[in-house]
Amino acid sequence: MKTKESFKSRLLGLQGNLLSFAYQLTSNREEAQDLLQDTTLKALDNEGKYTNNTNFKGWVFTIMRNIFINNYRQQVRQATVVDKTEDLYHLNVCQDSGLDTPEGSVAVQEISAAIAEFSEDFRVPFNMYVSGYKYSEIAEKLNLPLGTVKSRIFFARKRLREQLSAYAQ
Repeated sequence: MKTKESFKSRLLGLQGNLLSFAYQLTSNREEAQDLLQDTTLKALDNEGKYTNNTNFKGWVFTIMRNIFINNYRQQVRQATVVDKTEDLYHLNVCQDSGLDTPEGSVAVQEISAAIAEFSEDFRVPFNMYVSGYKYSEIAEKLNLPLGTVKSRIFFARKRLREQLSAYAQ
């Protein structure tokens, strides 16, 4: 009886921390409260599986993280579109990339111009990375240390973000 009350009181004591963690995961207050409720119920249902002398807080937080991951995966599965039409109409419909619009072409030109302003030390690794090369491949081709390649790409991205900050508004 004493351990059962201790379990519940420890769980209630973590509610504030759990709500903060849930909010970090979901970025939505209502979803965070739902996740907290689901976690609390799951912890209470699995009280018998908890063994003493283990990290209680870690155990409960792992339950919350797993519930969040499972819910996310379920949402992704539900959002997947399966084309059951006879001629696969939905798969063959052209997807609009936005590049054909005047605004889209101007944006691409401005991004390209901003990248062209980079010195070659930053432009070449950044363009290779955008083209799909891995950091290690870029380092090997340019005969540079891996850390140098990563930092140059990081700073190129940062500079590009600063130059194009008007688009974020």
